[in-house]
Amino acid sequence: MIITDTHTHLYAEEFDADRDLLVEQAGVLGVQRFFMPNIDSTSIEPMLELEKRYPGKAFAMMGLHPCYVKENWKTELELVEKWLNSRKFVAVGEIGIDLYWDKTFLEQQKEAFKAQIRMANERKLPIVIHTRESFDVTYELLLETKKESPQGIFHCFSGTAEQAKKAIDLGFMLGIGGVVTFKNSGVDKAIENIPLEHIVLETDAPYLAPVPYRGKRNDPAYIVKVAEKLSEIYKCSVKEIAEITTKNSIRLFGV
Repeated sequence: MIITDTHTHLYAEEFDADRDLLVEQAGVLGVQRFFMPNIDSTSIEPMLELEKRYPGKAFAMMGLHPCYVKENWKTELELVEKWLNSRKFVAVGEIGIDLYWDKTFLEQQKEAFKAQIRMANERKLPIVIHTRESFDVTYELLLETKKESPQGIFHCFSGTAEQAKKAIDLGFMLGIGGVVTFKNSGVDKAIENIPLEHIVLETDAPYLAPVPYRGKRNDPAYIVKVAEKLSEIYKCSVKEIAEITTKNSIRLFGV
């Protein structure tokens, strides 16, 4: 059984003390593939070092996270494009719109998002989208600046059944993580009629740990709790969840 984590910040400083041990422990449980979204210029070096440390297991993306779209966003985007031109990445991400933390640079977030969609289209790469409290705005931007195949993932999907259908109709997959285990999150109801072929697993580690670890550091092995919850929703084995979602990730990322 191979479980794929399609969204983890495994390079984050929260893992500096025990990263190798955590990867080893996750591996025992079948967690063998880690896809790492970039944040901004400061995360590139540690992310690429980790990819080199775990060849064939850790895979890097390149992008500018919406929460890090600030006064220097154009300079940051130039660096993103420079890196995309210099080597292969599995996706453009983490990109999108965030209306939870700070709306000061909302217009710049929109421009950065559209610019990175175009970068991905030019290179035939998928995108990994951050949509915290911003699904409708993000959806409208995707209608305006269409993402060509391969589309990508709505990371940390926590929307409604209607929004899930909208994302899938655009060709996107839904990234399901620890939130699905939260009581009253509604994610279980939103996806229960969505075929597994449209679902991938993720942790967003070190954030959003699943129950019973909610509020603590989210470790790589905890993705098993997400798979277990999906096995309840879809009434199938954890092994089947792992196989289908890993196959989905291979189809999307090409690795």
